[in-house]
Amino acid sequence: MFPPAGRGDTINPDNEVDRIDLLILDALQDDLPLVPKPWKLIADGIGISELECIKRISRLIEGDIIRNISPIFESRRFGLRAGTLIALSVPEDQVYQVVEIINSYPEISHNYRRDHHYNIWFTISGRKEEENDSISCEICRRAGISEENMIALPTIRSYKIDVRFSCIPEEEEHEADR
Repeated sequence: MFPPAGRGDTINPDNEVDRIDLLILDALQDDLPLVPKPWKLIADGIGISELECIKRISRLIEGDIIRNISPIFESRRFGLRAGTLIALSVPEDQVYQVVEIINSYPEISHNYRRDHHYNIWFTISGRKEEENDSISCEICRRAGISEENMIALPTIRSYKIDVRFSCIPEEEEHEADR
């Protein structure tokens, strides 16, 4: 489905994170190695066993610290030249049914719930803008949502920004450089 609404969610204090966990989180923000044993390569770089790395990643996922590990594709290279961000206003008692409808489309790459009047946001990637329009209208029709409760924001220009957050406290980074 999708994570609960919220911005800047805090980490559950029961989920203790140590320096090794932070190093794993840093490593997972880099390109995942395309090798038969990527977790071993990451583990070797950190100085732990592959099994410990896998166990820690599993614990971080179960603790909702890691939400997702997945590839990010450049859709234009696959012939998908049209992208549209859709915002829907969905009655709270229908959210999960509407999300199931949205998630049934392979053209949907992201689907988020927001704490706002427009509480469901998702992206459609298609070959042409008309294709995306057709999909968004079909979703509304299937979900029983009026198109008046939808905002469609087609991509006009695409900017790719690579954001990575250092998980290691700044003091430790500088000590490692010395």
